Order: sequence, then structure tokens, then C-alpha cells
Amino acid sequence: MIRVVYRWRVQKSDESNFRTAWAKATTSIRESTLGARGSVLLQSQQDPTEFVTIARWDKLKDWQTFWKDSTRTEMQRMHSLAERLSVDVYEEIEDHTV
Repeated sequence: MIRVVYRWRVQKSDESNFRTAWAKATTSIRESTLGARGSVLLQSQQDPTEFVTIARWDKLKDWQTFWKDSTRTEMQRMHSLAERLSVDVYEEIEDHTV
């Protein structure tokens, strides 16, 4: 498993729309893309304009295939509402969450 961490900057006025766009994109990608396991959305307590989405993928290759078109239709609305600050890929070593 891998986790892909995306950092976003979202203007306060776009926050609600960004949350909706993220939910729709995540659901669509999870339902239609090989290896996609969904993601979680986090908002910074120190800077409420900063959001982090952490996606879970079966394999690096699955995400790389998806990433070839990083502004896919599913994510276009998110890109129109926010500035993507970074993307980092991590191997999931262990998960002790419930």
C-alpha cells in the first residue's frame, strides 16, 4: 500500500465547494480506478486555508497510471477551487488506526 499526500491552499470563500468537490472526486476515483482505496480530507488548525488530502492506493504503479493525467475530469473542480501546493508519495509500513 502507498499513501499519497496532497497539500492544498483554499480561500475561505471556496472551502465548502472544495469539500464537496473532494468528496465527489474521491468517490468517483475509488469506484472507477484500479487500486484506488479512497482518501481522507484534513484541515489545518494553524492555517485554516491549508488542506491535506491523503489517498490510499494498492500499489505505486496504480497511482502512477492515474497520475499520468493529474488533472483528470474527477479532479478538475478541485483544481479550479484550490492551489495544489505539493504531492508526496509514501509507502505504508504499518497502520494502527481503528
